[in-house]
Amino acid sequence: MAKQRSNSGTNRGQRPPAELAGLPVNKNDVVMLEIIGMTHEGEGVGRVEGFTLFVQGALPGEKVRAKVLKTKKQYGYAKLLELVEASSDRIGPPCPIYDQCGGCQLQHMDYAAQLRWKRQLVVDNLERIGKLKVAPVETADAGITVRPTLGMAEPWRYRNKAQVPIGVTEGGLVGGFYARGSHRIIDMETCLIQHEHNDAVVAAVKDIGRQLGITAYNEETGRGLLRHVVVKKAFRTGEMMLVLVTNGRDIPHKDAWIGSIREQLPDVVSICQNVNTQRTNVIFGDDTKVLWGREVIYDYIGDVQFAISARSFYQVNPVQTEVLYSKTVEYAGLTGRETVIDAYCGIGTISLFLAQHAGQVYGVEIVREAIEDARANAVLNGMNNVEFEVGASEDVIPKWKEQGITPDVIVVDPPRKGCDPRLLETILQMQPERVVYVSCNPSTLARDLRVLEDGGYKTVEVTPVDMFPHTVHVETVVSLQRQNT
Repeated sequence: MAKQRSNSGTNRGQRPPAELAGLPVNKNDVVMLEIIGMTHEGEGVGRVEGFTLFVQGALPGEKVRAKVLKTKKQYGYAKLLELVEASSDRIGPPCPIYDQCGGCQLQHMDYAAQLRWKRQLVVDNLERIGKLKVAPVETADAGITVRPTLGMAEPWRYRNKAQVPIGVTEGGLVGGFYARGSHRIIDMETCLIQHEHNDAVVAAVKDIGRQLGITAYNEETGRGLLRHVVVKKAFRTGEMMLVLVTNGRDIPHKDAWIGSIREQLPDVVSICQNVNTQRTNVIFGDDTKVLWGREVIYDYIGDVQFAISARSFYQVNPVQTEVLYSKTVEYAGLTGRETVIDAYCGIGTISLFLAQHAGQVYGVEIVREAIEDARANAVLNGMNNVEFEVGASEDVIPKWKEQGITPDVIVVDPPRKGCDPRLLETILQMQPERVVYVSCNPSTLARDLRVLEDGGYKTVEVTPVDMFPHTVHVETVVSLQRQNT
């Protein structure tokens, strides 16, 4: 790989810091790179004389000219200047602001290639972090079977929730997504991974806000009213909820605003206000009230109905959520008699899906409001074979054991940081016949699988699920079986 020094932009009289001396490249150098891989954040990986450079927008198999932006001891970052040889997986991103917006990372990659890459990302983590042997082909004889990623027939317009930060320019209110790596808002009229109706609601709210002279929140000064516009769309029922996140309780021209929204957006059946006066980038504050309409909207996953409130967590891709949960039920091996524990149950989405096929389900979640929603959703569906409790899984599950509850299956769906070590210890003590691990982070998944394997479980099969097409995120469902030792 030839290295080409740039004649411009380099300060010849300035030496690099002592700890960076001897590196094969310096800042502002222009280099030729062959891209040999891609990071979990979607950056192309190339090397110059053994030194690794990460290049945003480059794909494996490409040859590129790139300008070095920053160097550290072991690696650096470079900007793509020219595609010398393009990958056959490269396509033109259809989104007009893709290069500016940080919401998607893989629109320049063919969708089939995205699915292959996500499977390989899971495999690499299982082998490198989990020290697990993955079968080269789909046969359990030579190791763990990792299935092809389950993708979408139509991988666009799949998101049922928009959370749009609001800012201001000379032309008035703007709202969109943050530019990649910054808090600068890129104004957006349409997002190709959002449901079209979400786009329409956000655009109408911005337009009405401009007409009424509504101010936008300023992160630097802490002044201004409107911080975020949050829209939720129920795919099955068509109902919509609008949440205005405000920096204070008083909304100027509130009645006129609500009246215009109701007139222009007949699908909106709930308009809520959330008050957040903290100097923080957290979206929601603690105080939520209904300005007009209902407190909840209703949607379905499969045959299970859910009530969704302003702050309820609900999976943002309902089509793939049903795929994910169906695979979870399959791996749980339920016949209608089993006792199941759902260790991170949230508002009960997986628990209620499992309860259709199990004898008894117990769900535990540390967030009290989520458990209240879970109980309400159980009543909504007339399900009497599911119980929910507030608390940390690693505290509640041992208490259940003392009460004589012995699960046949434990399902875990932890946050990105993975399972609490005490929960893994609890699972090994409870010794359920099967464990189903639903993960949103391949690296912490691999780490936790290693612990379970060392504790007497065998990882049988792994299925990646593409919940977020055109982004670097991948969900994974894993089947584990207790060994007879």
